[in-house]
Amino acid sequence: MCGIWALFGCDKSFDVQCSNIMKVAHRGPDAFRFGNVDGFTKCWFGFHRLAIVDQLYGMQPLRLQKFPHLWLCYNGEIYNHQRVKKDFKFDFQTKVDGEIIIHLYQMCGIKEMTRMLDGVFSFILLDTANRKVFLGRDTYGVRPMFKLHTDDGVLAVCSEAKGLINIGHSMSTTPEITPFPPGHYEVFDIKENQKVKSVELSRFHSCTDVPLHTLYDGLTKLPTGFQLETITSNIRVLFENAVRKRLMAHRRIGCLLSGGLDSSLVAALLLKLSREDNFQYPVQTFAIGTADSPDVCAARKVAAHIGSEHHEVVFTPEEGIKALEEVIYSLETYDITTVRASVAMYLVSKYIKEKTDSVVIFSGEGSDELTQGYIYFHKAPSPKEAAEDSVRLLNELYMFDALRADRTTAAHGLELRVPFLDHRFTAYYLSLPEELRVPKNGIEKHLLREAFQDTNLLPQEILWRRKEAFSDGVCSDKKSWYSMLQEHIESQVTDDQIEKAAERFPFNEPKTKEGYFYRQVFETFYPGREKWLTHYWMPKWVNATDPSARTLPIYKQENGTPDDGVEAGGIHFNHSTI
Repeated sequence: MCGIWALFGCDKSFDVQCSNIMKVAHRGPDAFRFGNVDGFTKCWFGFHRLAIVDQLYGMQPLRLQKFPHLWLCYNGEIYNHQRVKKDFKFDFQTKVDGEIIIHLYQMCGIKEMTRMLDGVFSFILLDTANRKVFLGRDTYGVRPMFKLHTDDGVLAVCSEAKGLINIGHSMSTTPEITPFPPGHYEVFDIKENQKVKSVELSRFHSCTDVPLHTLYDGLTKLPTGFQLETITSNIRVLFENAVRKRLMAHRRIGCLLSGGLDSSLVAALLLKLSREDNFQYPVQTFAIGTADSPDVCAARKVAAHIGSEHHEVVFTPEEGIKALEEVIYSLETYDITTVRASVAMYLVSKYIKEKTDSVVIFSGEGSDELTQGYIYFHKAPSPKEAAEDSVRLLNELYMFDALRADRTTAAHGLELRVPFLDHRFTAYYLSLPEELRVPKNGIEKHLLREAFQDTNLLPQEILWRRKEAFSDGVCSDKKSWYSMLQEHIESQVTDDQIEKAAERFPFNEPKTKEGYFYRQVFETFYPGREKWLTHYWMPKWVNATDPSARTLPIYKQENGTPDDGVEAGGIHFNHSTI
């Protein structure tokens, strides 16, 4: 995880541009570089590094003696770089996984290169010999990238939008800053005056496509057919492989653990593989919640079962509310459910940064979208419509859960890894018959649970634990996190402001005081940038007025009391090797 930044065709001073790149310094606390390109005085690169792979030779922009005309600045991990390097007999100059981007581009061009990358990435590739700039971003937008392109030929690119809001330009109107579309690459020509022009924007991969890089992932060919035993076996093999390939790191690995199905499966497989690979340290797991959080209790049971060094972070509602402004600044969004869920993830990431040496953090994002895990899928009109909505959710991840997961961890210099969004795993799961992927017997994600039924990876009560949204599970069943937020915000926004909300905020008009409050905070940091969020995340098919699953009629309350040993009254932790 790093912070990348580049600017092409701009005449403004070094000092002005340097202030922009420093706004994403949190993404790379280990090293920093800023400078212009030889022979191209209007081309600048900035890079903040978090050293995960090849700590010695990993500075960027990356250049190779063999191809001195290519300049690469990228953020991400390319999991199949060793296999591709071996198959094509590439002569690597470094141990950096991203070096494969340069070799593949030189061999086969931008289109084939992007299709052969198995990983998460956003990149800026400059070819000075052919006077071209290339941008690319992974299928689900796990790694962020924003773009500003003016009418007068200035192109600016950054990992986060905040690094672009003060870019100098000569336009009479404020140029748009837009998220670069996931699964696409774009080609720009550099003119003689070093201004740039977009000449191509193309999709190289979508979530339902079998990825070309399947040829280079080292897995043996999987059995075909739709017999249940075949399917569940393939799910186990592909998901374990997704976790295994993400072990690539020279820094300590940990895992977020909510006690729900998704993070628990990730943590269990991570612990299993860490033992097989003889890790030289115990894997740490991290749970967060208020004193009576069902997530904290469930996570404790998982940690005891898998044998992790477990940390519990307990926060009060007051501490969560106090963090709201920092969270919204980091997120660059005002989406209601994203803000709610981000507070706990932001606070646990802060704890990991300050109290431990874990840097590479595994998590369960992407499973709900892929496996139809949201409660509202119980009300899908048909398996076909459920399958279509699953794809829609995956395509929108970069605006919601992927954004939340990246920004809350990156704000504290951590690198997130999300095995559920593995290209081959998702393509296989989406290829299965639609009727197999819907909730069954009143249980969402039934097929995924069934695949791990007889493995003993998890306690049965966790494997079959009902869906609990992260923003709900951090607090008790008796009083939800969203209720605490709404109580606080009630006095912060007047009835008159809500009545006039459409006048002040005609785009994505907030309907509640909570939504109005988040929008106000967002506008203080990013005025006029409301279109970064195209729409609010809301459940389908259930006439919802609030994104929380706990507000839906189909949500079934379960009685229970938290285990002893978790106290309230300030952020603190318990940790042990369980």
